[in-house]
Amino acid sequence: MGRKEDTCEVFCFNPEAVEQVRSRMLLEDEVTYMADIFKVLGDRTRIRVLQALLQKELCVCDLSVVLDLSTSAISHQLRVLRNARLVKNRREGKNVYYTIDDGHVALLFKQALEHVRHY
Repeated sequence: MGRKEDTCEVFCFNPEAVEQVRSRMLLEDEVTYMADIFKVLGDRTRIRVLQALLQKELCVCDLSVVLDLSTSAISHQLRVLRNARLVKNRREGKNVYYTIDDGHVALLFKQALEHVRHY
């Protein structure tokens, strides 16, 4: 059961406030995609991969050495990040290079880091 300070003592609501907020709520597909992004970002290894890629475009082998993980483990994490549209890749000869997908990903990372460092 919730703590007393977390709930109203009497159930009542402001119809105007409720309608104003309801009319601006996200669409269901937007909620789903956002939740999926946060799930993907909820992994320590993927955070480390993103941090490395925010500094420089790297191939799978480079990331493997930087993060001290197998190329197989890195490839798996990159696949998850790519499917979430957080990173993109390009092939050059026998190597596959990865970068952050766009500036929104960098901003999301930066904002989260600023929040972490705020305290």
